[in-house]
Amino acid sequence: MSVVPRGRGRPASRRVLALADDLSGAAETGAALRRPSRLVLAPADETHQGGTARTDHGARTAYAARTAYAARTAARTVAREQAGAARALVVDLDSRSLPPEQAAAALRTALDAWWDGEQTVFKKADSQLRGNLPAETAAFAEGARAVVIAPALPAQGRTVRGGVVHLDGVPLHRTEAWRAEPRPAPRSVAVALAGLPTEAVPLGAVRAGPRALARVLSAAAERGHHPVVDAESDADLDAVAAAALLLGRDFRLLGSAGLAAALGRTPEPSAAEPRPAPPPAPPSERRPLLFVVGTAEPHAVAQIAQLAAYGARHVQLTPAELEDPGAVRPLALGPDAVTVVSIDGGQGVRPSAAPTLAAALARTVADAAGGADLVLTGGETARRVLDALGVRELTPLAEIHPGAVHALAPDGRSVVTRPGSHGGRDSLRTIAAALRPAPVPAPAPGPPPPPSAVSEPNPPNPPHSARQFSPQHESPSHNGPPHDGPPQHSPPQDTPVPSPVAPSGDTT
Repeated sequence: MSVVPRGRGRPASRRVLALADDLSGAAETGAALRRPSRLVLAPADETHQGGTARTDHGARTAYAARTAYAARTAARTVAREQAGAARALVVDLDSRSLPPEQAAAALRTALDAWWDGEQTVFKKADSQLRGNLPAETAAFAEGARAVVIAPALPAQGRTVRGGVVHLDGVPLHRTEAWRAEPRPAPRSVAVALAGLPTEAVPLGAVRAGPRALARVLSAAAERGHHPVVDAESDADLDAVAAAALLLGRDFRLLGSAGLAAALGRTPEPSAAEPRPAPPPAPPSERRPLLFVVGTAEPHAVAQIAQLAAYGARHVQLTPAELEDPGAVRPLALGPDAVTVVSIDGGQGVRPSAAPTLAAALARTVADAAGGADLVLTGGETARRVLDALGVRELTPLAEIHPGAVHALAPDGRSVVTRPGSHGGRDSLRTIAAALRPAPVPAPAPGPPPPPSAVSEPNPPNPPHSARQFSPQHESPSHNGPPHDGPPQHSPPQDTPVPSPVAPSGDTT
């Protein structure tokens, strides 16, 4: 199935349809667009729910049902959007772990169901080029004159120069960023998009201004190429977004949350200001706060240690326990409790096992999570938990810090999602303080714990380690570890997380 071109040659609308391959990326995009947004969780293929994806007859039958459901949901969604309920519709395709052909089919289905021919169309791509990028980009290009590709994310030190992604100045393929992937990192964006005709656009063209850049992008499209645009700053991305919008709706945008933010900063064509996002709802009384950390990133250990140091209970599950549900005691969350559940990666986690473990982790926490506010790290983990709870839609509110997006579920609970690779060592504590802003006295001073057995690459201030605990144990309280500096968009550093041992009456 190919996408039928709609709206060709007409000016780009500031209403946006955005597609993402995982939930944390979709939430990032919704917040970055800086306009009232709705985030729809496209129905996951039932064969994907268990952490695997098949291409047999059962998978095709499930996919047909998914397509029909998407079309029905889309009709209601677009009607509400056109009535003014949202200026951006963000769809989580849940396609990161699907086989390439299924990921491409999911994207085509979403475009056919949700694009009304009027919105500007944006595809969220991983800034480190992971996922089904070649297949999804090829599908995204169908029916478009060109796709403008700009994966830079300057806020996280991820830039593009000469068509090569750099992490803090180091080419992606020379870093360890792909250590959990089953194949080597691509040497350039063009290599990552193998088979798609691309053309590099250098920084000089970007910095010549939007109108000059628009002419360069148009010329590349005339040659049958999709422009891959260099960018090292938010100002560069602002120019890319402005130039693409000048060219009309048959030019589509593909990039990181940095490009989505640039699109969000572009003024509306009318004099009217976009309506602000709704303010966060007041927290429910006595609602537990549950962190589910499904990422295998090494820095997650330090983040959990900071949260545990301020009184959060840490429940650590081994892969063997997750594979045998009977081996794990039911998780109980008391009122006002702050609990963090994670996978013990001490023995290493095979990349191919990550989707299966995320699904098992979601099943393990689902019963306890039913009445809790949620903080979910890693897109796969976040999606599997919300699937288990039957959550099909979110309203993004704001970023707590870059990548950590606070949203509301239809039942009023707070849901914070964050990519596994984002956030400093105080990320989880900062999120907890934002959701539970009432100050609580820090635990009494005690002897410093031993240094962590897991180290981060070149940490400026290595954190103290919280003891690792089995599901039957809780972490002790002790003084908080040193910080990297003031968190962004968060309460002050000395606002500790409420302790489950001695909660404040206003911590909810």
